[in-house]
Amino acid sequence: MTVVAGYIPTPEGMAAVEAAATIAGRQQLRLVVVNTGHHGDNAHAVFADAADLDALDRQLGAQGIEHEVRQPASGRAAAEEILGAAVEADAELIVIGIRRRSPVGKLLTGSTAQQVLLDADCPVLAVKPSRTPAYGEPAEGEAATGEPADAQPVDLNPS
Repeated sequence: MTVVAGYIPTPEGMAAVEAAATIAGRQQLRLVVVNTGHHGDNAHAVFADAADLDALDRQLGAQGIEHEVRQPASGRAAAEEILGAAVEADAELIVIGIRRRSPVGKLLTGSTAQQVLLDADCPVLAVKPSRTPAYGEPAEGEAATGEPADAQPVDLNPS
């Protein structure tokens, strides 16, 4: 059983990996993290550097999560790489990060997110990064421990 996460070195990308890691850790699932360039352009800033990928690998390893970090350089669009990884891994969930948008921007989802949402053969979880609270204060909806006050495990295999 596998979870696939789309990753770019941004708050949205980290939100996707953190959500996917939480689910994978709780349900003892394998996690495949996919990072590729913007529309296949591997010179673009969203193509993570070695330091980003090493840090991600160490973080997931420290959490005891079975994982693989992929950075394909095929030139295919990010959505195609994420969807391809999901099919190859027989994923039961894809997790992607999305940006906050203006009211007009809410009419459209980003092209990568939209393609993944529309074309995936499995459920897709779209997450936003949390808003940054003032120093030392818990974020809205969080207990002082940093855990969401109403956090409930996500069961991917309901009875």
